[in-house]
Amino acid sequence: MYVRHLSVTDFRSWPAAEVPFEPGPSVLVGPNGEGKTNLVEALGYVATLGSHRVATDAPLVREGAARAVVRTAVVNAGRELLVELEINPGRANRARLNRSPVPRPREVLGALRSVLFAPEDLALVRGDPGERRRFLDELLVQRAPRYAGVRSDYERVLKQRGALLKSARAHRGTGAGADLRTLDVWDGHLARFGAELVAGRLALVRDLAPHVATAYDEVARGGGPAEAAYSSSLGEALPPGEPGPQLLEAALLAELARVRSAELERGVTLVGPHRDDLVLSLGGRVAKGYASHGESWSYALALRLASYELLSADGAEPVLVLDDVFAELDTARRARLAKLAGRAEQVLVTAAVADDVPVELLGARYDVADGQVRRVR
Repeated sequence: MYVRHLSVTDFRSWPAAEVPFEPGPSVLVGPNGEGKTNLVEALGYVATLGSHRVATDAPLVREGAARAVVRTAVVNAGRELLVELEINPGRANRARLNRSPVPRPREVLGALRSVLFAPEDLALVRGDPGERRRFLDELLVQRAPRYAGVRSDYERVLKQRGALLKSARAHRGTGAGADLRTLDVWDGHLARFGAELVAGRLALVRDLAPHVATAYDEVARGGGPAEAAYSSSLGEALPPGEPGPQLLEAALLAELARVRSAELERGVTLVGPHRDDLVLSLGGRVAKGYASHGESWSYALALRLASYELLSADGAEPVLVLDDVFAELDTARRARLAKLAGRAEQVLVTAAVADDVPVELLGARYDVADGQVRRVR
């Protein structure tokens, strides 16, 4: 799989840009602030319907514009697919496949698979659990796009159930406020969608963990082993082995019943995949708070390389994007990353200085400056 062409209109800093690409390595070079990352961010948005830099769509639209448009021509197994996304903050986004409208933007998921490694990825190791949950869910959706609907349904139910709990907490003892008889209904919805999401995550971590261990060893050459394990808010109530959605749904319902009084006291949902975590260990210790800066970088990189290997094993080799990362790595890690990345069908690299990019990845070169993208090699 590779991107043959990228077109953006009013996306971030770009009024307009057209960038033709080829298989193999391509390097976008330019000073910081010229828009290199904005271009690869646009590709990431097509692959995941989200940004690796911000949580909402509004910052993606150029100041003064009403909407942004991203178009990509993607070639997979010799067939080309045109994906178009219209980003409308405050209104529904729109999408087209081969110029035909689709009912919902998430219908385009799977058309482009990409794995992006950026400086923000250090938060996967050092940041809050929400960063790691987002990592898991985005990878899960790339493997099986139907999980985008499951995730959306779960978040909707979680929000509505949370509003009910907050109302009940605010009116405790007054006899007013929320009708708690509806809480059982929301428990059922939360358990059903939550069980699907947890089952998908558990299977994902099972498949991903061996690739993480291998990738860390290749990048860091020692200091491991690196281990990734799923931590559920169900705790000891999590069914053993590899439980399916039915067992998980029953476990979630039972745990929700057990903690109901605590939830009413605090006004929040205390059980579910929104409180789970991906535990990253190094040498038997939790990496967060233990791993050095270099080890944390290696671990973050291992997670992305493991994602790449997993998606490739599923049958569609993703586009690999390395956004301004070589300046953060020492010489040895640069060389090992370049060797690993060189195996990809297409790898896109951004750098402020061309000398930061290892020679193995010096393929097509694009200079990005003064609002233009110009191919120079």
